[in-house]
Amino acid sequence: MITKRIIPCLDVRDGRVVKGVNFTGLAEVASPVELAGFYSSCGADELVFYDITASAEGRKLFTDILRETASCVFIPLTVGGGINTIDDFDRVLKCGADKVSVNSGAIRDPGLIADAAKRYGTQCVVLSCDIKRQDGHFAVYAKGGRVDTGLDALEWLKKGVSLGAVEVVVNSIDTDGVKGGFDLELLQAVTETVDVPVIASGGAGCIDDFTELFQKVPKVDAGLAASIFHFGEVAIADLKRELKKNGISVRI
Repeated sequence: MITKRIIPCLDVRDGRVVKGVNFTGLAEVASPVELAGFYSSCGADELVFYDITASAEGRKLFTDILRETASCVFIPLTVGGGINTIDDFDRVLKCGADKVSVNSGAIRDPGLIADAAKRYGTQCVVLSCDIKRQDGHFAVYAKGGRVDTGLDALEWLKKGVSLGAVEVVVNSIDTDGVKGGFDLELLQAVTETVDVPVIASGGAGCIDDFTELFQKVPKVDAGLAASIFHFGEVAIADLKRELKKNGISVRI
């Protein structure tokens, strides 16, 4: 049985980890370097680092803080934010990332996915998608959830996988930071659309939300969360013990 992954997310702005609700009202939490070291040692399976304002501000991802963060991590590290070119892939990988997450940059130029997969291997290309319900369908948003792209989320994810994305991160804007549980309807639709690992993001508020996620949408491969881990509301070791107790395979 394939083990489910638990992934903390570091949303970084101006070199500090921040967290908000529905992608807005961001408040500072801590240093990404300190949090990365903590999560690497306390049972997290992977870590995600997003420079969340790089795309909206039209700049490249901060590499100095990324390099320092990567040096503290001994689990797979996925990095995203401001990834618009092959050179951005190269720069981030050289800073210590294991996988690179593309979002707005791939929407502008879908060929970036295929080019990166060809040059660096599909194992390092992750497609992240910010999704919101709109007029009866799932819509794709860009620039940190600020801009409606007009794309249908399921069709876009299917296209991204066909171009070479080896994994997709499904960020539900509707449930982000609300702590009312993952967006199971959206996640079910995505897992029925693509045949690559799906990471669920947005909505986790307690241990039971992860249990419900993996039991009700068993094709989901990983659960990603931020504030409940950052603020000590849920300890990863406790979460994994409870998941295992409920028959869900995890790495202890």
